[in-house]
Amino acid sequence: MPEADLAPYVTTLYHMEVGQIGEGFLADWLHPEWGNLRFRDGSPVEAAVGDAPLAAVPQAVMTGPTSVCTRFRVRPGRFWGVGLLPLGWAHFCGGDASDYRDRFCDARADEACAAIAAIGDGLFDGVVDVVREAEHLQAGLRRLLDRQVSGEDRIAKVTAALVDPAVSSVAEFADHTAMSPRTLERLCRRVFGFPPKLLLRRQRFLRSLARYMMDPSMSWLGTLDSGYHDQAHFVRDFHRFMTMSPSTYAKLEHPILMAAMRGRMEAAGQAMQVLHQPAAKA
Repeated sequence: MPEADLAPYVTTLYHMEVGQIGEGFLADWLHPEWGNLRFRDGSPVEAAVGDAPLAAVPQAVMTGPTSVCTRFRVRPGRFWGVGLLPLGWAHFCGGDASDYRDRFCDARADEACAAIAAIGDGLFDGVVDVVREAEHLQAGLRRLLDRQVSGEDRIAKVTAALVDPAVSSVAEFADHTAMSPRTLERLCRRVFGFPPKLLLRRQRFLRSLARYMMDPSMSWLGTLDSGYHDQAHFVRDFHRFMTMSPSTYAKLEHPILMAAMRGRMEAAGQAMQVLHQPAAKA
């Protein structure tokens, strides 16, 4: 977990090591998320958001907020990631989130992401030491904390409303954030990447998916969020967000995702980044 001064901006810092896997790649499918900055030690990674073709991933890669699954495959190596809350995106990146939605970019080559990408410089140098490396990343983030961001209170209110299961309509969303629907729409596109209706729909779907992933013995019907009218409603959303049917997804192996979700649940109390309850600024 990030230290207290970074908690309003960062969900978690995560380290992954992939050991020997024989020939080929280890593959998995990642659900929609907020923005993430990831670093790799030189081991090859390929990824694709949605239906895009697999492409080589830069050594420092920024993925914007996503509304579709990301399929990826990796070879043995070490990897670090920094999960960004929407306020973290606004604070550390500065670019309009809607310009980065459903895609990834070379963070070091991107003008809006270059400053935060620099926190990974020297990350993998020297003897492997996960604690030292986590401190290295947080020290780099702290150097960016003096940036000024307008509307921080509003961003925090929107994030809190999104993780509240009781907020199920755009009208309720606007009421909870004390904004007009038009103001809410502009802020959501700029900082969260998507319009309010799609954000609420994504949250509803991911609450259901998280329940199933943490307990696959449950039926899909038993995991459905209260916002769903019936199973057909959920299946439509599954195709929208995961680009496949629930039955197809259930047959896939998830060697990386399941380990990550269990680790995240233990550390942060939520299995998915978008369900993370943001910390208030001190």
